Amino acid sequence: MSNELTITDANFESEIANGVTLADFWAAWCGPCKMQAPIIEKVAEKLSGKAKVGKCNVDEAQGLASKFGIMSIPTLIIFKDGKESQRFIGVQSENTLVEKLNTALTE
Repeated sequence: MSNELTITDANFESEIANGVTLADFWAAWCGPCKMQAPIIEKVAEKLSGKAKVGKCNVDEAQGLASKFGIMSIPTLIIFKDGKESQRFIGVQSENTLVEKLNTALTE
């Protein structure tokens, strides 16, 4: 079973409202997104119970993609208590994401 959330226009606000959440903005046709997917799964597994990790398909949630000015995918955004705290564009390593999420958890 996956530890990843599916983030949609409908549940976005409630999912990011409290704690630390990593949102992966992606699309099925995106090659780099396919490279990022297994890394996101590992991060979700590592931080299960500490931080939320979710995926937001930009083709299905165009409102969110527009709201956050997603121009390139994958774009990964760390939210802390509903506010954007860090943004990454392009494929990120597991170590980078885990480190940044752990930092957000202790801030």
